[in-house]
Amino acid sequence: MSTNLTVGEREPEPLRLDGKGRRRDLPLHSIALLAGAGVVVLLTLLIVDVAREGGEAMGKFGAGFITSAEWNPVTGKFGAGYFIVGTFITSAIAIVLACPLAVAIGYYLAELASRPVRGMVGTLVELLAAIPSVVLGLWGILVLGPFMHNHLEPWLNDVFGFIPLFSGDTSPAGLLPAGFVLTIMVIPIVASISRELFLSVPREAKEGAYALGATRWEVFWNVTLKAAGGGVVAALILGLGRALGEAIAVTQVIGGSASFHWSLFQPSDTIASRIAAEYQGAVSNLQTSSFAYLAVILLVISMLANLGARLVVQQMRRRLGFQ
Repeated sequence: MSTNLTVGEREPEPLRLDGKGRRRDLPLHSIALLAGAGVVVLLTLLIVDVAREGGEAMGKFGAGFITSAEWNPVTGKFGAGYFIVGTFITSAIAIVLACPLAVAIGYYLAELASRPVRGMVGTLVELLAAIPSVVLGLWGILVLGPFMHNHLEPWLNDVFGFIPLFSGDTSPAGLLPAGFVLTIMVIPIVASISRELFLSVPREAKEGAYALGATRWEVFWNVTLKAAGGGVVAALILGLGRALGEAIAVTQVIGGSASFHWSLFQPSDTIASRIAAEYQGAVSNLQTSSFAYLAVILLVISMLANLGARLVVQQMRRRLGFQ
């Protein structure tokens, strides 16, 4: 999603080969074409199969499934409303918290850290991305949840309790712990991409700004971030896609309640978490189909997030003069 072009520079034209060169590269061209087509076919089959599995629920509940707040296997009434809200709230918490931290880490690694520190911290950031989600979820149960329940949430309630989001009884499982766990999972993705983006900004542009008397902050804000802004936003949307689809870690810390509360302290659930926690225990074909319907909704949300990332990059490229 990122680019190494300077402002106003055109992308290189695709390499044109003569007839002999095309014949020699035909095997490579065929393999690459098959690989690209395979991705399209796989994605199409995935969507078709999941949609077919959810056909019964789609036919019975229709579009009302999206807004319905009831999930009751006993009465056979299912709706995704609470889960969609929980998905967006936890993902929003993750992006709001991860954005400044990840961008700051990326800039530190690209511009401020010494070479030994850069290598060590960069490796630790990459290792953070490699931690299995189930391990993060277990850490959330054993450490993060109790800490937030006993210390952070009471403090938030005392200081910001007049805001509905931070009111009510505290809990070791809920939207806020889930959002924090997702933040830890999003940070390494955004930080690594941001680091590469900041390194790709032409040094001449930054040195010119320093020569004109700009401070380090002004260079970062007006030169580095402006040039890499589209890529950073795209990285954030990519992290958002990870947060939207995370299941296991969220399942372990969110509480699994099919309800909605204005307070972030209370248990809730997300689409991915509900599917991961209950799909194997479905008691009827309609419930199984409803889980597939949830999966279709999650696929659509994830695709829209990725499409949004591409549109942001294209818009920023046009603003910066890329052709």
